[in-house]
Amino acid sequence: MAGRRTSTDQQLAALFLDMLAAEQGAGENTLAAYRRDLDDLSAFLTRKGTAFARATTDDVRDYLADLDGRGFKASSVARKLSALRHLFRFLLGEGVRADDPAAILSGPKRGRTLPKVLSIADVDRLLAQAKSIAERADMSATQRLRALRLSCLLEVLYATGLRVSELVTLPVSAARRDARMIVVRGKGNKERFVPLNDSARRAMADYLTAMEAARGDAKALKPTKWLFPSFGESGHLTRQHFARELKDLAGSVGIAPRLVSPHVLRHAFASHLLHNGADLRIVQTLLGHTDISTTQIYTHIVEERLKSLVRDLHPLAEA
Repeated sequence: MAGRRTSTDQQLAALFLDMLAAEQGAGENTLAAYRRDLDDLSAFLTRKGTAFARATTDDVRDYLADLDGRGFKASSVARKLSALRHLFRFLLGEGVRADDPAAILSGPKRGRTLPKVLSIADVDRLLAQAKSIAERADMSATQRLRALRLSCLLEVLYATGLRVSELVTLPVSAARRDARMIVVRGKGNKERFVPLNDSARRAMADYLTAMEAARGDAKALKPTKWLFPSFGESGHLTRQHFARELKDLAGSVGIAPRLVSPHVLRHAFASHLLHNGADLRIVQTLLGHTDISTTQIYTHIVEERLKSLVRDLHPLAEA
């Protein structure tokens, strides 16, 4: 390990990220977030004349104070602290450091924020509007394909609660199977089965039919493995593009665009299931959460439902 003691921050960060990918199955988005946080820490330490291998507890405290001075929210500071804690534990385990300068530090206190949730009526309005647009007669084939794609994305997202990264990377085979379940590859490259309702299956079939017709009319379009292909570098529709289309759709039905995103629809999926009596463990499985504590953010839905049941059904409840 002696050679590593003189490694640069960039080299140590690369080793750390390689470990996360290889041993913990961290995905590209997770690795990118860690990389940004470590780059920010490295820049701060460089200005102080130190580095990952030599930073002291006071240096780390100064960094957290600097984040606060730059106006970072408590949740962002906590995330960055988590990243550097993981890094210093890794460096200690690898023998690069003899101590962990972040071990005794505590993070900022955070209020447990509840996820923004659309009502069932709001989701119905979005679904109905997307379907109505796709059925217009005054559109070109390309416009119709885009409209059917958006309707399909919405139907599948609300039916399954997929992460947006899972949704846009669905294979085209997901729409061709005559089955009520699809296999989803989620975080850490883990697979899970997710059920589809009839509405989502019809939307996928209609969209796939339109996509194949468009490919037949334009010979230049090559076959693709993606259900939602794109001409971009990724080969599939980007999360950002879908988010923009969703916000435009929300605005067209009178819902503030700032209140709507793919992740908000994922929250709606979970919250509406729990409100209608679904078990928290089942929702955890459907969402692909490894830890039940992540799903427990939705327990306020269960609590409100229990309160309403007691209020409405208990024989001694006030009239």
